[in-house]
Amino acid sequence: MRLILSSLAALAASSVMAAPLSTVGSVEVSISPELQKKAADDLGVQDVDRLAAELRRDVTRELERTGVLAGGRMQLVLTDVRPNRPTFRQLGNQPGLSYESYGIGGATIDGQAISVTGEVTPIHFQWYDSDIRQAWTKSTWSDANYAFHRFAYRYGRGESYAAR
Repeated sequence: MRLILSSLAALAASSVMAAPLSTVGSVEVSISPELQKKAADDLGVQDVDRLAAELRRDVTRELERTGVLAGGRMQLVLTDVRPNRPTFRQLGNQPGLSYESYGIGGATIDGQAISVTGEVTPIHFQWYDSDIRQAWTKSTWSDANYAFHRFAYRYGRGESYAAR
């Protein structure tokens, strides 16, 4: 009986010691001053804040899944976003504007990734849809959200490292 208990204790101790470090130290997302002004004047601050939170969630989830940048930090700046449809704020500011209006959307992300060893890798990513034919089927922030998912996916697989 003691042999079994000591074996189980040794197995539990080895599994605790073999536990990996945190997959990602931190992902920080800020909004550029130009985009903050654009949000306050036109897009709506709540919408842009919600997009920054979505970018952070997407990147954190993908880095945890793939293990890229284990223990490091990522500092991202949401530089630009374009909606596919008018935002609530735009509809309120421009009486003749309709939610049925649509256009090409997307996003630009800049920043840096800092590894555990202190190596800094610059990041630049932008994606804007190039075909307006599908835009009529999309919601307000569809292309911006797609840009976030695409960035997170590509970065998690090493495809967007220092893409300039």
